[in-house]
Amino acid sequence: MGAQIAAACDAMEAAIPDCLVNGYEHLIDGLELPDPDDRHVLAAAITGHADAIITWNEKDFPREVLDPFGIELQTPDEFVLNQIMLRGVIALTAIKGMRERWERPQYTAVALVDLFEKRGLPQTAAHLRDVVNLI
Repeated sequence: MGAQIAAACDAMEAAIPDCLVNGYEHLIDGLELPDPDDRHVLAAAITGHADAIITWNEKDFPREVLDPFGIELQTPDEFVLNQIMLRGVIALTAIKGMRERWERPQYTAVALVDLFEKRGLPQTAAHLRDVVNLI
């Protein structure tokens, strides 16, 4: 692993100490999903006591499979918007900080909102347009 990747992994673990899930492998064979290659995601979510799986791949994580484990399925757009709604000032401050750190290219707040929409986050972008002066 390259030094830059290792540093990013270390930073993520420092910021979110329980972000890595281990010991889920024994659950994989007992899970049924439309795409068997996705079973490790559900197994890790169960083991890590996740509240949600965040994915665009909704068809491969049916609610009837997730519900017994108390795991919700959210699109990235739903997840980001939920974080903004639940943790308003903190989330908006984080988005502003992210925008200000980007140097190549630099983004205005309006351009960042447009990028969110272009990248498939239309609900998030719509909300951010209402508070664009804060990011």
